[in-house]
Amino acid sequence: MEETDEALVAAWRDGDKRAGSRLFSRHFEPIARFFYSKVQTGVEDLVQRTFLALVERSEHLPAGVPVRAYLFGIARNLLLRRFRDQYRDGIFDGDTVSVADLGESPSALVDRREHLQLLYHALRSLPLELQIVVELFYWESYPAPAIAAALELPEGTVRTRLRRARQLLGDRLRALAPAPGLAEATLHDLERWARELRDQLGRG
Repeated sequence: MEETDEALVAAWRDGDKRAGSRLFSRHFEPIARFFYSKVQTGVEDLVQRTFLALVERSEHLPAGVPVRAYLFGIARNLLLRRFRDQYRDGIFDGDTVSVADLGESPSALVDRREHLQLLYHALRSLPLELQIVVELFYWESYPAPAIAAALELPEGTVRTRLRRARQLLGDRLRALAPAPGLAEATLHDLERWARELRDQLGRG
């Protein structure tokens, strides 16, 4: 029977490095993808710091929050801290400023299909906090209550951000799309494309 994430965290905290390695292998890809979609450099360091922060806080993990969801919460906090350290003049605000606004060049998307390239550009143009909730919802299939628990936000805030993000994504695609078929994408199309983008990001 496979050990639970919680059991691996506890064993790692008690000095079992193999448990830490298994936990790392289990969750490395989604956590790395989280950073790859927002920054170009320092991803490995950010991933390492995310897992180290997990084990350091492991005695105080909130009840009912899956370990992977908690990792995303740590990753978000580390990312926000990085941007705040980089932009000390006060221009950084994750509710209004996007990765594209910051001039970041995240991991290139190898897949050249037009709809994925456009969605990727549209996603990067969202305010950072909206990009994060969209990725957790579509890429990780977390419902709003789980996202709220992971990010330590009110559920109403998460639902509001999701609604706004969907609207903005549609608007950005319509502005970017050279072809009517892309400009007229439905919510179902966005959901399907988001999953395709998740599967392609960081490959190659």
